[in-house]
Amino acid sequence: MTTPRTGAEELGDPELSATQVPEPGAVTLVIPTFNESGNIRELLRRLTESVPSRLPCEVVFVDDSTDDTPEVIRSAAQDCPFPVSVIHRDEPAGGLGGAVVEGMKSAGSDWIVVMDADLQHPPALVPELVAAGERSAADLVVASRYIRGGSREGLAGGYRIAVSRGATWLTKGLFPRRLRGISDPMSGFFAIRRSVVTADALRPLGYKILLELAVRCRPETVAEVPFVFQDRFAGESKSTAKEGIRFLGHLVGLRTASPVARMLAFGLIGLTGFVPNLLGLHLLTGAGMHYLPAEIVANQFGVIWNFLLIEVLLFRDRRRHRHWADRVGRFAVLANADLLLRIPLIALFVGRLDMEVLPATALALLTTFVLRFAATEALVYLPRKKKVRRPGPEGAGTPQAPAQAVGNGPAAH
Repeated sequence: MTTPRTGAEELGDPELSATQVPEPGAVTLVIPTFNESGNIRELLRRLTESVPSRLPCEVVFVDDSTDDTPEVIRSAAQDCPFPVSVIHRDEPAGGLGGAVVEGMKSAGSDWIVVMDADLQHPPALVPELVAAGERSAADLVVASRYIRGGSREGLAGGYRIAVSRGATWLTKGLFPRRLRGISDPMSGFFAIRRSVVTADALRPLGYKILLELAVRCRPETVAEVPFVFQDRFAGESKSTAKEGIRFLGHLVGLRTASPVARMLAFGLIGLTGFVPNLLGLHLLTGAGMHYLPAEIVANQFGVIWNFLLIEVLLFRDRRRHRHWADRVGRFAVLANADLLLRIPLIALFVGRLDMEVLPATALALLTTFVLRFAATEALVYLPRKKKVRRPGPEGAGTPQAPAQAVGNGPAAH
């Protein structure tokens, strides 16, 4: 838990003096790092200059580095007047977003400020983010490049600017209600009240954690503060084409979080399966195979295609519940059972309900589609029930390792 600094020299930040942050305004800075050793000392120096002594503060680094970044943090933290801790992860689950969630779980302050370690997010703006939240009673305060007074000048090159702008338009188009009032949903610099964060509901993937928080935690009141995106102080950007692909997958996962949206996406994926099905049928019959066995074999091409898309786009976060071979087998059985069920249904609708063939076929398709979606979700991707274990002797089990305190602040002792 954060302890207010005592005996620290009043830094007298002019911006904070003007805004007058009410107490309590304690803040936990969560900073994810991956090989950022060249930026750490300058980052902590600027934070020391920017955060006034009467604003209780702690810094939590969540580190996925393969270089000496943790050692540099420990060394640089000795000169800091506030507590600094490091959580080093051997397995970087969820990427940068997963690191931020890990840091949020350990936060002990009213406010959590998330920022990068490369100094493209100016540390001097930290007090203003908290002040804006206190003034407006907001749950989320976003540092935006796209409102008056903000700038994206630190983005190197027209390509990165175009990608950033395109990603912003895409996300706001997909989530118009959830992102209302947020002009820069791609920002990685923001403050959020700890009471708003529901860590167990978050499914981070990649580096756009603000989008995840805005969509899943649904903060009621949002404020924005302009900021100028700075040039990186040291090192190289971690933005890659792979991260871009993960971002697109993350968007699909967020958009299909509800059962209705998931079912619609399931249907659209099923429609795309006609392409490999028809292509396979053309190739097999062209090679001399009879059309009936060719139809059965070609249907498997569509099944495989649909399975791969559903795995990647719809049920990415549920794949761990069953072995991949188990999932493939169950999905294939359900997909082929669809054919066996459809014909009797058509016969039932035509013979018993006196329907015409075309509407009977359409109704049968709709019926089997809904049944197949429900069966796929329940039988292929629903988590298996865990066996209830009786509690062992008192004190059994291994507690989670806490963050390692490395700074000179009160909470580090």
